[in-house]
Amino acid sequence: MSLYRTVLAEGLREDVVTYLNRDLLLDQWPVLRTLVSRPIREV
Repeated sequence: MSLYRTVLAEGLREDVVTYLNRDLLLDQWPVLRTLVSRPIREV
């Protein structure tokens, strides 16, 4: 989950596409949303 947090916080669009899996992100979002900043959650 730390990779997802890092990519969301610091990654470029290309990194998001390359490293994140949509289904896994949606599944883990309830936990991840508590670990990322408000601007990232709003996106």
